[in-house]
Amino acid sequence: MEPLRGDESSVEPDETTIATRGREVDGVAVGTVLGELPRPTVAWSAEGRRVAAGGSVATIATDGPDRFDHVRRAGEALFAGRAVESDLPRAARPRLFGGFAFHAGDKDEGRSPWDGFPDAQFVLPAVQVVRTDDGSTWVVATATGPAAATEAEARLDEWVDRVETLDDTLPEDGPGIERRTFTPDDAGWRRQVEAAVERIRSGTLRKVVLAGALTVDLRDELSVPSVYERLSETYPDCFRFLVAPEDGGQFFGATPERLVSRDGRTVRTEALAGSTGRGDTPEEDEWLASELQGSEKDRHEHDLVVEAIKTQLDPYATSISTGDRTVRRLATVQHLQTPVTAELAEDDHVLSLVEALHPTPAVGGLPPDEALETIKETEAFDRGWYASPVGWFDAEGDGTFAVAIRSAVATERRATLFAGNGIVGDSDPDREWDEVQLKYRPVLDALE
Repeated sequence: MEPLRGDESSVEPDETTIATRGREVDGVAVGTVLGELPRPTVAWSAEGRRVAAGGSVATIATDGPDRFDHVRRAGEALFAGRAVESDLPRAARPRLFGGFAFHAGDKDEGRSPWDGFPDAQFVLPAVQVVRTDDGSTWVVATATGPAAATEAEARLDEWVDRVETLDDTLPEDGPGIERRTFTPDDAGWRRQVEAAVERIRSGTLRKVVLAGALTVDLRDELSVPSVYERLSETYPDCFRFLVAPEDGGQFFGATPERLVSRDGRTVRTEALAGSTGRGDTPEEDEWLASELQGSEKDRHEHDLVVEAIKTQLDPYATSISTGDRTVRRLATVQHLQTPVTAELAEDDHVLSLVEALHPTPAVGGLPPDEALETIKETEAFDRGWYASPVGWFDAEGDGTFAVAIRSAVATERRATLFAGNGIVGDSDPDREWDEVQLKYRPVLDALE
């Protein structure tokens, strides 16, 4: 099926009949399957579910500021023609996987690691291997068109045979790193933070999130399936993702931050802001967590995010509640975290909520327009899909999106990693630099 682009968001159902067939198989590692799947390739692991998917029977791609609405309308038109087997578990039914750019437009064509990534792209995979939260594993095949059912059955037979005979060994070590280049370097970072603090103290801004890029040249050829598996082993409680379009690099990461989940009229999200490192001993770990909880700077930054999320959800919700603020511990860093739950007044699509929430102050700033303008004027690289919404949605308008931090975009011999910190009025450039280095570590450790 031809990709749907731009305003092409209405499709006749009789032209896009979707048939899906699935079969339960013995368990198989997602990383192993990733190495066999055709591009475009996607992977998603979260909350006990793991998906590896490849090929595309339909692609939605668009550029421009209306990218959220275009994808929503095109997705609704596409799903209008679905015919799903009722015995498939819900997690194995058709979903569109993909994501969005942080900013609309402003691409540096031909010089950016983001070549091949439009402002929005979602694929309906031809084949998926899905591990559900009850531990079962399914091979799922999808086809479109007049002979969709027959094609889906044939595709399923082919991939069940391939999956059941896969060699499940992957390289144990990363490719290794030969050279590192920071953008900006530490002196440039200091100048950026000092300029942002000056704006905040003058009253122009309340907070802005500034990011850096770390480009690494790799010693050996990169195996993204191996890196993905290592991230999954080290960060099992994070959202792990991979998006590899037809052409270009591969974007992957392990992010602790949920942007939004919608299940019917129940919405879940969270504020994740304020950071410190991990201790070398349990006692030091507890001391650092206590310091984080008592830090006026970090609590102020965190409270700004909580209040902004509630404000952004308020037009859609009949009720909004927040849980207790806790410390979220990851392998290299600790964060302040507050869960937020809302009940929708109407059946708003998850992409409407994604548009309302992106970017949260945890990756943008406040006020939003001034913060985004500061980011564009200050950062010396293209954010691309870094800190953007990545995830999935289904025919009911349900879905889950994460904020694509702790991430990198890579080719065979080069990877560009991204990390950022929230800057407020009393931010210290040296401390912020040290915290950003901690946030590179998840992907760096998987590459080394």
